Amino acid sequence: MRIGILTGGSDASGLNACIKAVVYHLVGQGHIVLGIRRGWAGLLWCQPEQSQSILDWTVSLDHKSVRTIDRTGGTILHTSHVIPSNIPSADVPKFLKHQISGKGPYDFTAHVLHVIEKLNIDALIAIGGDMTLTYALRLHNEGIPIVAIPKTIYNDVIGTDYCIGFASAITRSITFIQNMRTNAGSHEHIGIIELFGQRSGKPNIMASYLAGVDRTIIPEVPFDIEKLANLLMTDKRSNPSRYAMMTISEGAHMIQRDHSTDCQEPSAGSSAGIEIGRVTKELLMKLTGQGIIYQRLGYLMCSGDPVSLDLMVAINFAVMTADLIMGGSYGRMVVLQDGKYTHVPLAVIAEGFKQVDVDELYDTEQYRARIRRVEGNPMFLK
Repeated sequence: MRIGILTGGSDASGLNACIKAVVYHLVGQGHIVLGIRRGWAGLLWCQPEQSQSILDWTVSLDHKSVRTIDRTGGTILHTSHVIPSNIPSADVPKFLKHQISGKGPYDFTAHVLHVIEKLNIDALIAIGGDMTLTYALRLHNEGIPIVAIPKTIYNDVIGTDYCIGFASAITRSITFIQNMRTNAGSHEHIGIIELFGQRSGKPNIMASYLAGVDRTIIPEVPFDIEKLANLLMTDKRSNPSRYAMMTISEGAHMIQRDHSTDCQEPSAGSSAGIEIGRVTKELLMKLTGQGIIYQRLGYLMCSGDPVSLDLMVAINFAVMTADLIMGGSYGRMVVLQDGKYTHVPLAVIAEGFKQVDVDELYDTEQYRARIRRVEGNPMFLK
């Protein structure tokens, strides 16, 4: 068989290890593996009638080309957030503009199906988060033989307890949080670390829980800046080293007070272009009169080499994926459930994505991670 493989969405540690294991397993059994560059963009922009375009958007993968890639993070295939069924007017490839009219966005799935056919791809492996895998489901419904591998530092893909990249992101977050205590303690300041997480506070909850920060702000629960200021000042006064630490997710929302009506409404977070961590810093400085150290981790969370857990899961997901393809089992997503490797219908991805179980994992009054029950929970909690 001729099998295509791509990585979509944000990068994560463990992707290269997954690619290598897929190639070794499939090529070792006599199959051909074709890497597709830049996620779904590779199938959108490829013009299969032009040999140079094929060279630009695909790459043949064999033992030699992937031999050492597992030693580094990121993805050698590169990635993008392109979803071919939802292309804005400005992003339509020039060679497809004759097909469009109106304002868009446009659905170019027909072209993607044409490219897959012309490239003689017998089966496709999609590695990504919920958006990448939602489009994989679309292709499955169009009749493309496909197997999905969940990857995201947010660990929010539904149907699996674990996604490639989560442990590495949490490990790095904890390291930076603990290192920043040095600066906050030396200057007797309040430290704010902003973590990735537009829709889900799962990485924030896990990192803050394990690092023991004082207060944690997540997208699922709008926060009152005045209340947060009072809590942090209490933390600072009770700390012998005279500092306090908090984390905040980039998608967090601050409650806006309307004193004339005494009502409270959540305001937009960074999803509206606001750096919520920076805004929080400025307001806390005014409310507390304290020095504030603010650090936005961002891409540092998903950079660097994978930790051993991500290597293990990436390689085992890859082996299981290759076995499914060689066995003719398509429309599946490989997962970890209850500590065991298995696979589920790809259709589960249509159920949405996971967010923090606030009732189980968060104290809405104290703005901090609070694990109410460990027994019976999966390793990485709900």
